[in-house]
Amino acid sequence: MKAVIPAAGFGTRFLPLAKAIPKEMLPLGDRPVIHYVVAEAVAAGCDEILIILGRGKEAIPAYFTPNPELERHLEQTGKLRELAAVQELSRFGRIHYTYQAAMRGLGDAVKHAREFVGADPVFALLLGDTVMHGGSPLPPMVAAWGQHRLPSVALEECPAEKVARYGVAGGRQLAPDLFALDRLVEKPRPEEAPRLLDEGGAPLAFHAFAARYLLTPEIFTLLDQTQPGYGGEVQVTDAMERLRAQRGFLGVRWPGRRLDIGHPKGLLEAAHLFA
Repeated sequence: MKAVIPAAGFGTRFLPLAKAIPKEMLPLGDRPVIHYVVAEAVAAGCDEILIILGRGKEAIPAYFTPNPELERHLEQTGKLRELAAVQELSRFGRIHYTYQAAMRGLGDAVKHAREFVGADPVFALLLGDTVMHGGSPLPPMVAAWGQHRLPSVALEECPAEKVARYGVAGGRQLAPDLFALDRLVEKPRPEEAPRLLDEGGAPLAFHAFAARYLLTPEIFTLLDQTQPGYGGEVQVTDAMERLRAQRGFLGVRWPGRRLDIGHPKGLLEAAHLFA
């Protein structure tokens, strides 16, 4: 399976720092944020990864590119722990890069993966500024794909006061933590947000997208047909909603915690957890 990781945004909430350092390269412990995202994709069975870059993000490919001179120096000076950490990067499989020339939203970024995905029946989409704490939702999503052959999105509970920040899903429970979705909405107002229903039809808490998706190649054609939506950007949620209407869509409820490091407070909270 292939994985696509968008990492092209300006990182405006980290300005002026983000002018020089991509937010995906900010440290979380002794590794940058995007290290955890790539490692998660690899652990889920993704052997080819495409990272979608923007201008000024050259530090990301530099981080993952092998450096034989550095490795020789570490070996010769007996710094074997540091050598092992550097060599870990070479076990991440094949990483490819492409550039999003203009920031037109996540949906526009995803379109840049069309040739990379090719004829594969499904691919994983992982947002590059979000780290998962408490395990990855990708394994149960892959298992749901194997059983139902439907695209899916990871879901987590979301307080009513925060639903206007995220994509929100509605649908009915099929099995524990698995839902057949009937509505996908980007940043709705709480009074308009859809809800998940349990097997008896009782409404559950609001559930937001948790930054991990399994999508089928039909999404690219639907993105081509999607007009700019919320914020004047091409929203992948709008194309996902159309894909749901055509094919069906699953929601996989995930008990872990999504750590959004796209803003300073989120990075600080993540650092405390990882410490």
